[in-house]
Amino acid sequence: MPSDWFLLLVLAYGALAVANAQQQRQRIALLARALQPLQIERLMQTLIQGYLRAMGEHDGERRAQVLGSLQASEADLRSQVERLADQFQRTPPAQARVSRLPIALPWATQVLPAASFDLRRALAIHAAGIARALDNTAQLPARERAFTVTAELLLLQHTCHWYCKSRAVASARLITRHHTPWAQAIAAVTPETRAAYLALVH
Repeated sequence: MPSDWFLLLVLAYGALAVANAQQQRQRIALLARALQPLQIERLMQTLIQGYLRAMGEHDGERRAQVLGSLQASEADLRSQVERLADQFQRTPPAQARVSRLPIALPWATQVLPAASFDLRRALAIHAAGIARALDNTAQLPARERAFTVTAELLLLQHTCHWYCKSRAVASARLITRHHTPWAQAIAAVTPETRAAYLALVH
């Protein structure tokens, strides 16, 4: 009977939703354990707000002072992101997979392993990209350097949200919190980060 099919569909959807939520909680807990001894989120907020304040200064000397005050936070963030990437290398491969599908589906990384990527590799790319942007190997002016570092940080945050939830949720959060589309963040990182990141997630 039609009502029986409808009931089965509702039950199946409910079971999938429960399984999906459970797997997301597991990924959130795993990443939270890795982040717990670090202060990456706070340092990111400090730097992004500091860069915005510096770029809002019309006086060049004052801008340089604000940027100079951020050097300690930049060094701390760099070392902590590198530490996160190193520590996460110990994560079992199956638990580090991230589905490339735009929406979250339970067991997606197990059923479609080819449609997934390794978060361990992504974190290594982000750590190298942040270090490269901070070192300013491209010798960019202060404004462009701050813009590039910010983009590298936002892309790292997007990847973490993608792992915990889905690409769609991560992209929505990026727009809501930072008014930045995912494609814009990718376009603003260093060329080396962009090439390695796109090769991994695509």
